[in-house]
Amino acid sequence: MMHALVIGAAAARGATRLPRLLNPPIDYHAIAPELVMAGTLFTVLFVDLFLPRERKWQAMPLAFVGTAGSFAATLTLIGSHRVTFGGMFVVDNYAILFKLFFTTVAMVVLLLSLRYFREGRYYQGEYYFLLLCSFLGMMTMPSSRDFLMLFISLELVSAPAFLLAGFRKSDPRSNEAAIKFFLISVLSTAVMLYGMSLIYGVTGSTRLSVIAHKLSGPAGSSNLALAAILFVVAGFAFKVSAFPFQFWAPDTYEGAPVPVAAFLSVASKAAGFAGLLQIMFVGFLPRADFWAPIFAVLAVFTMTLGNLVALQQRQVVRLLAYSSIAQAGYMLLPFALAVPVSSSVANVNREAFAATVLYIMIYAVMNLGAFAVVIAMAREAPGILVSDFAGFAARAPMLAVPMALFLVSLAGVPPTAGFWGKLFIFKAAISRGGVGPWLAIAMVVNSVISLVYYISIARPMFAEPLAEPVRPLRTSFALNAVVVLAAAGVLALFVYPDLFAHFPPLSTLVK
Repeated sequence: MMHALVIGAAAARGATRLPRLLNPPIDYHAIAPELVMAGTLFTVLFVDLFLPRERKWQAMPLAFVGTAGSFAATLTLIGSHRVTFGGMFVVDNYAILFKLFFTTVAMVVLLLSLRYFREGRYYQGEYYFLLLCSFLGMMTMPSSRDFLMLFISLELVSAPAFLLAGFRKSDPRSNEAAIKFFLISVLSTAVMLYGMSLIYGVTGSTRLSVIAHKLSGPAGSSNLALAAILFVVAGFAFKVSAFPFQFWAPDTYEGAPVPVAAFLSVASKAAGFAGLLQIMFVGFLPRADFWAPIFAVLAVFTMTLGNLVALQQRQVVRLLAYSSIAQAGYMLLPFALAVPVSSSVANVNREAFAATVLYIMIYAVMNLGAFAVVIAMAREAPGILVSDFAGFAARAPMLAVPMALFLVSLAGVPPTAGFWGKLFIFKAAISRGGVGPWLAIAMVVNSVISLVYYISIARPMFAEPLAEPVRPLRTSFALNAVVVLAAAGVLALFVYPDLFAHFPPLSTLVK
């Protein structure tokens, strides 16, 4: 009788544990930033139903306030380490840094979008809803520690972007851009998902920490595991517009509304890198000896192709698209410096990881500033050709000087933040040894090449006269504020590089 009672009690305990395993407790504080963002995007969609046509623009202030609320909710998580959804969702320093980054970029893109979409014939409420949906995916990306969560986050970033790229419905170029973006993205997603399924077959798990443990054993040396890693890398290479999957970016950037091009070049790219950093430096790190040489090839070809093709461009958004491809090559270079965990120089991984994170943050400041000036030009010169910048300093000196600053910063010329971004990557490559110095040389050569086409925009602004009498360029307060703050950030980061430099090492996932 006593034996039966013991068995019954054990079964009862097991029955109570089963629902907890299937429905693990949720830490609502950990997901507070995402909850605020989700509430904001649904509020924007609902309020837009009742706004008259002439007041549709009011969806932007509402979206901005909600995004600021998400930023504030993220600040409450600083210094904490939280795990929820059974370990699939983790809030740590790395996740907090990127959440603050994405909410800040979201507020900047919202400011850049207000006048552009208010003056055009656009569905403004739907635009802000889709934009916030994509940013919601970006905020969950750095907290995802499981392939399933990473995939959902990445698709939440990408799916609204297809519609945003084709938001100029009456423009055939915008329709073409959206279709190309959609078709190629679907193909890359299928390749990446196939690689993830193979990894699950090899390791029996979708959790990054478990995958790393399994790949450090005999299973990591199998051809199936190596093929799976290759497929996952190929899928993410599209997301960050790396060679040879970069061909969608120029057409998509040119055809999309300019604020959407700014969003794709900064936020969407950064989201791809936020996921790629976790996968390569956590899940796949035991096989760094296999994938690091692949990234060396990707980095060199991506930066070289982006810079060489940009030399031939005369349309500014398309030129910045190829510039963005080249910048992705610089961000990929630290991946090529990774070494397996068992290596005696494993501390190189932390330096390489931090160099990539730092460059992403600096790149966002200078590239968003450059796109802000381009948006100011788009109203009077829809084609936005390089020749349209002739005499720009006489028309808008408060925009011309910051634009020149952003361009030389993208090239990595001191005294700008871009110089420090490239210097940290250069330092990590040199200290790595082996192939590292050669990669550093390739980056320096490409930086010199990029200076040619960046100067091709800056020179006419100051050296060429206007073809007609000077007419001041009309801009909005929000756009001017973005340009001034970005220019101040570029200079401040050069004068005080520790302003950003000490955050990436503290937030690194590499132990």
